[in-house]
Amino acid sequence: MRKLIVTEFISVDGIAEVEKLPGVTWNDEMNRFKEDELADSGAMLLGRTTYEIFAGSWPKETGDFADRFNALPKYVASTSLKALDWKPAELLTGSLPEAVRTLKQGSGGNIYVHGSLSVAQELLRHGLVDRVRLLSYPGAVGQGKPLFPPGEQVPLELILAAPFSNGVVALEYAPAKS
Repeated sequence: MRKLIVTEFISVDGIAEVEKLPGVTWNDEMNRFKEDELADSGAMLLGRTTYEIFAGSWPKETGDFADRFNALPKYVASTSLKALDWKPAELLTGSLPEAVRTLKQGSGGNIYVHGSLSVAQELLRHGLVDRVRLLSYPGAVGQGKPLFPPGEQVPLELILAAPFSNGVVALEYAPAKS
């Protein structure tokens, strides 16, 4: 069975809006973290906004990472999009939790949710997330969209914590078993 893995850039106070994160120099450690994710990826699951951002930039990128990233199957959760230009891509229909349960039963490697906060939150709420992978930036931003909605508890078990030389910390969690 495929795993569903949420991957986010996040501040220490839990805000997952990339444009608000403290500036850090991208380094080899961060690159390895993302390369490992790509090697483990069989598909992407994206919300409309993230899909549109990625589709507007990734097809223009070149190199091995971009080629592999662009070639991944993309599943898009949206009620407003009618066509998907960044291929290979499929628009999910019906209930997101049901669609994801079906995807997880299939073959093709693990499914990564990049960004797409509302999608990640809904899947966490329905117990469909197998791992949460974070690059935690060194700083609090005070306000913005949190990965974990206020008022909701999400018990997690730490799998990995690796500080990088630029102050970013790579974190990986699994849902806590009750």
